[in-house]
Amino acid sequence: MVRITRRDATFSLAAALAFSPARAAPAEVIFHRGNDSDPETLDAHKTSTVSEAHLLRDLCEGLVIHHINGTVVPGVAESWATSDDGKTYLFKLRSNARWSNGDPVRASDFVFSLRRMVNPETGAKYANILYPILNAEKINKRDENAKLSDLGVSALDDSTLEVKLERPTPYFLELLTHQTGLPVHPASVEKFGKDFVKPENWVSNGAYVLKEFVPNSHIKLEKNKAFHDAANVQIGTILYYPSSDLAAAARRFQAGELHMTTDIPADQIKQLREKLGNQVKVAPYLGTYFLIINSAKKPFDDIRVRQALSMVIDREFIAEEIWSGTMLPAYGVVPPNIGNYGSAAEADFKNASPLDREDRARQLMAEAGFGPGTPLNLQLRYNTTDNNRRTVIAVAEQWKAIGVETSFINTDGKTHFAHLRDGGDFDVARYGWIGDYSDPQNFLFLFQSDNTGFNSGKYNNPTFDTLMRQAADEIDLARRAAILREADAILAAEVPWIPLMYYSSKNLVSPKLVGFQQNLRGALPSRFMSLRS
Repeated sequence: MVRITRRDATFSLAAALAFSPARAAPAEVIFHRGNDSDPETLDAHKTSTVSEAHLLRDLCEGLVIHHINGTVVPGVAESWATSDDGKTYLFKLRSNARWSNGDPVRASDFVFSLRRMVNPETGAKYANILYPILNAEKINKRDENAKLSDLGVSALDDSTLEVKLERPTPYFLELLTHQTGLPVHPASVEKFGKDFVKPENWVSNGAYVLKEFVPNSHIKLEKNKAFHDAANVQIGTILYYPSSDLAAAARRFQAGELHMTTDIPADQIKQLREKLGNQVKVAPYLGTYFLIINSAKKPFDDIRVRQALSMVIDREFIAEEIWSGTMLPAYGVVPPNIGNYGSAAEADFKNASPLDREDRARQLMAEAGFGPGTPLNLQLRYNTTDNNRRTVIAVAEQWKAIGVETSFINTDGKTHFAHLRDGGDFDVARYGWIGDYSDPQNFLFLFQSDNTGFNSGKYNNPTFDTLMRQAADEIDLARRAAILREADAILAAEVPWIPLMYYSSKNLVSPKLVGFQQNLRGALPSRFMSLRS
């Protein structure tokens, strides 16, 4: 028996390789991932859509993040502590947190970023998400007594960030998982201005860096080698594809061109389940599908018109027949399974028969001056997907029973939501809201009169606003929930928006994709997944 020493074995292996055919390099691991649409922007402080959130979870890392199982876990902050009164947080940053250019991630980067977020000059539509931070609301609303430097965030040293709040906020950590809390690279913003988001200028602190952005084609991300957890990031390259045509996305998935989609054409759910089995994933999602009514515009300022439009809609039919049972009928603004709450307020006609609802809706329309010979002509805007198109057509058919004639305007998601955010005119518009944190305030705040970024229907009710301010100042969770419930009941009665359905998340997922987990927030960071051949 001949023994081979380690040195001999090394030499023998090298010699063998020298005389063997050339071996191919390992194939690049590419995750082909569908997305709802192209982002309007990748500036974290100016984004607001789910499609942008998917990208930013891969590109950036906040103090805390959502794990793919839906729990809040450490991000850049490896630990944190809270004061006894719940109004001060101390975050300890990881010593190995790095930007993709090698710069360390410092506490001062978060001070810069949070100040930029609330600075009114930034024009962030989502700035009010951060109003729990001390002086954020005053600064954002240009209070002359509040300077940007008064924001309650301080870098005690390079690795310690102090955040002071206006009041105890039970959902604050989960709030920080939202893109409003993401850092931007200060030197890049100062050097390139708005162009810091271009691939050639992009500096990331997340698991991936931006390499290409070809509108209507794809967005390419590559693994960030400087990321503190890079050793555990298994997917090297991600290609995101805008996929508003859900039927086309389903075909691409079945052809093996996509590993995952963000939605499924509802009319194909049954046949896709029969063909693909457990590759079809449907699960609860913390969101509500709405029709926003422009209540500042006649005749939609008339509560009777709004009530009638809501009352006559057969939500059960739409949820079952249009969405194949993958959505739940919604009679209230706040979805099920929300934290820090009890039972949500719902429309008082929920348990009435469809015929009784139709009769009452027709009566309300007559009282408002509409009926045979005097139809209400209404324009309904929606972002183009197969599911949305079929939904609004079904709603328009049901509205005909009460003398409503509906015309449509449909655009891509980026254009649609920008039109709403920027105060564009409309009668009724499709909208969806996915919870940024599990608390009823995150749905009810949409209707505050000073929420210009998201109160697209310009609803204005001083009593509602007062209740929301009272709830914000209430420390006792039970009393706070009761106040929010009272505000919720006002929305159920006055119908500024029509809640149509509660969302479910719907994904097609390849068996090659490992680690995928649906969760209430729909947070699916690619760093927690891998691909097998």
